[in-house]
Amino acid sequence: MAEPSTTLSPAPSSEAPAGRRAGIGDALRALELDTRMVGMIGALAIVWIGFDILTGGAFLTPRNLWNLSVQTASVGVMATGMVLVIVTRNIDLSVGSILGFTGMVVGVLQARILPEIWGFDHPMTWVVAVLAAVAVGGAVGAVQGAVIAYLGVSSFIVTLGGLLVWRGAAWWVTTGQTVAPMDGLFKRLGGGFEGAIGAGPSWAVGIAAVLLSVAAILVTRRRRAGFGFPVRPLWAEGVVILLVAAAIVGAVLVVNSYPLPVPVVRRMMEAQGLSTDGTLPFVAHGFAIPVLIALAVGVAMTFLSRRTRFGRYVFAIGGNPEAAELSGINTRRVMVMVFGLMGALCGLSACIATARLNAATNANGTLDELYVIAAAIIGGTSMAGGVGTILGAMLGAMVMQSLQSGMVLLGVDAPMQNIVVGLVLVAAVYVDTLYRRGLK
Repeated sequence: MAEPSTTLSPAPSSEAPAGRRAGIGDALRALELDTRMVGMIGALAIVWIGFDILTGGAFLTPRNLWNLSVQTASVGVMATGMVLVIVTRNIDLSVGSILGFTGMVVGVLQARILPEIWGFDHPMTWVVAVLAAVAVGGAVGAVQGAVIAYLGVSSFIVTLGGLLVWRGAAWWVTTGQTVAPMDGLFKRLGGGFEGAIGAGPSWAVGIAAVLLSVAAILVTRRRRAGFGFPVRPLWAEGVVILLVAAAIVGAVLVVNSYPLPVPVVRRMMEAQGLSTDGTLPFVAHGFAIPVLIALAVGVAMTFLSRRTRFGRYVFAIGGNPEAAELSGINTRRVMVMVFGLMGALCGLSACIATARLNAATNANGTLDELYVIAAAIIGGTSMAGGVGTILGAMLGAMVMQSLQSGMVLLGVDAPMQNIVVGLVLVAAVYVDTLYRRGLK
């Protein structure tokens, strides 16, 4: 008699979870996402959620997020330039003082000098003021860069001296007097309800940003394919486009959810001859002008660092200065240009900060060098040089400002805020050290 056959069920395999993990890993690699950037976004999300819980839901509100973006703009603009400075194995400790000095120059220019030429509230006042700030800041930065490049003085010493010199010069411009108020059109550069573009233009900006992002992704894919480089699978390309579009649309929804104050809406309607009886309409802030300036600077600096000869020279110098010089790169000239660019961005940030205060003060920009350097380092710029991204620095600026904003909502005093910022900076450098060790 034949023995009955038995069917043995397969034992549970421990390889299934490993296979699933491998599948997830393959998917992430196909997306070609920067792991450090993903970690930065994750850290920002943890900070936001943590503060929202601790503040009872006061942090993740349209009002606070709108104010947070405006507060980040000035430091974010300077952080993009600090990336290139640190990439070349240098440092600039004078950015806050340059901001204060150029801010005083701009204040005097539009409050005392230009009104004598063409009167107050002239439509060209804000244009001349911004150009003057960028020119003065660029000249100051270029002078410091020339001392570093051609005289061989350490950037730490030169910019430390600049920190003292330009802070003193800011006082000397008006002998310590505060200059106020600023030009009416110039004030819009600082945000506020006057510096908000409204719901409709915000949607236009958002749609344009989505279209430009999609075009940039597709052009990059075609160029890589044309040179024979590997490209993402189509599904991965679609996922990246969806993520970018979702982030942009989400930002537009947030800024359009923050309404203008009722008295402001009433004054606007009265100025247009409309009735203010009954319930007033919802009027959104939309994007703030300083935020749009910061985003435009971020895009321009990303293009400069990735797509131009100057950007390639900067990273070549940071990777190996001796090899860069032997290859024919004029390293001294590039160094002067890097510090000149840093100074020009300080001048632009001075316009944002001065317009936001509606006054030029001697204290403007104090300790900004700490936040700018910390933003660049937290964003992944290596103190060893040769590594850094503009997007990372701007995210780092957002992290720094989020920490400060959250602690203000919790009622943490200023000394403790400085302690937290210092500890975060040290932790960021330590994480960068571990990351570089892992690459070796």
